[in-house]
Amino acid sequence: MSSIAASVFDAVSVYAQVSDPTPEPPPLADKIDQFLRYATWLAILSGTISIIVAGAKFAWEKWSGGGMESPKMVAGAMIGGVVATSAGTIMNTVLSI
Repeated sequence: MSSIAASVFDAVSVYAQVSDPTPEPPPLADKIDQFLRYATWLAILSGTISIIVAGAKFAWEKWSGGGMESPKMVAGAMIGGVVATSAGTIMNTVLSI
């Protein structure tokens, strides 16, 4: 009976020593961060360009009297921008659960 208690005590003491490791960045973490910064920049640039194009199309449709499809484009670009800029927050929320 005492050998079982000693084994349990040894297992618990080993687990207590291993349970708090110090974090360390993975290999190539700086390259991944740089890629994510470039992707963020590209998402912001594409969102800005899409809103400008949708606004120009909206003005053209208003001036020429054509069908009004551009408000949908503006709304889509704005919703896409909100999702793209909040991606980090969404992932932090999902991964912290």
